[in-house]
Amino acid sequence: MRTVLISGASIAGPALAYWLRRYGFDVTVVEKADAVRGGGYPIDIRGTALDVVRHMGVLPLLQDAHISTRRLAFLDADGALITSLRPDAVTGGVAGRDLEVPRGDLTSILYDTVRDDIEFLFNDSIDTLDQHADGVDVRFRGGTERTFDLVVGADGLHSQTRALVFGPEEQFHHYIGYCFAGFTMRNDFGLSHEGVLWNTPGRSAALYAAGDGDTVHGFLNFARPEPPIHAFRDPAAQRDLVASVFEGDGWHLPVMVDAMRAADDLFFDVVSQIRLPRWSSGRVALVGDAAHAPSFLTGQGSSTALVGAYMLARELAMTADHTAAFAAYEQGTREFVELNQALVTTGNSTMFPSTPEALEQRNAALRELSMLPEDTEEPAHSALTLPAPALTADSPAR
Repeated sequence: MRTVLISGASIAGPALAYWLRRYGFDVTVVEKADAVRGGGYPIDIRGTALDVVRHMGVLPLLQDAHISTRRLAFLDADGALITSLRPDAVTGGVAGRDLEVPRGDLTSILYDTVRDDIEFLFNDSIDTLDQHADGVDVRFRGGTERTFDLVVGADGLHSQTRALVFGPEEQFHHYIGYCFAGFTMRNDFGLSHEGVLWNTPGRSAALYAAGDGDTVHGFLNFARPEPPIHAFRDPAAQRDLVASVFEGDGWHLPVMVDAMRAADDLFFDVVSQIRLPRWSSGRVALVGDAAHAPSFLTGQGSSTALVGAYMLARELAMTADHTAAFAAYEQGTREFVELNQALVTTGNSTMFPSTPEALEQRNAALRELSMLPEDTEEPAHSALTLPAPALTADSPAR
């Protein structure tokens, strides 16, 4: 029984743990937080990722958690309505099939699926990795030392595993040209199962009601030529930066900025992608955002993580040669990932235009969207046909 250490217990990590355990691996998951993180904004599960969760048997649970957003309203700088559309008309999804669930619900469902069969090490992380012919010696920050056959980094955009094996993040980090702040605030707007998006060139704000509760998700997004490196590890500087960008704007911006300053769950980051020439080195591989973050503007981070976890585990189950398995995993998944990354380019997000001309073009397209014929091209989120799971020891076919 090969031993595998997975760093990260968000989405890619538990999904990979499920499949590896199903294929007979001895799996350990280490997570720096003290528990699986709940809360968070809603995320989408579309296309090929739906086949993954169906194979995992958790599709009914995710369907129960589905939010069913009824509309997205787009406003101009004065708060006047431009148009109101069904979410699938904007995202390119399939009404009645695609899922939108709170991020915390997805992580909890994945964790509950594997918690009794997998060793989880919370409040710890990888400190050092030493690869050799027989395995990987791992020293944890808590002081423990153990050896594993393989290590997989599923620890997100700012992956420590990637940094230890591949080098500093800067060489793989591709800045898309935007910064964003997300937080929870009181629902004083009467919103229910809907999102409202305000735009002016280079700046946008959104209020998103996942249900009919007394809180909403607030988002503030703005274009910036260079990433604000000075604010990365300084919450006060983050709040000051966001407030200065939206100073003087109308609609609900003053209320949102005040809520952002007071929020205890503020999440600030740059909009970026991770682009690596390869996703493995020796006995260490990467999956999910650690390998190929597509950015939240694509809406495909969770789906590509689920698909990548499935593909990696399948290839490892097909052969005892981890080098061959890692190469097959990347060969079978990279084109799908790059198609999804290509949904957004630097400084050119359809939903968050940076120039007056681009904003007017987007608004005109939105007004006409309901009259346009359906796009017959295969969407990026369905561009990979999922191969059948690998045969396991208890499979009737063996």
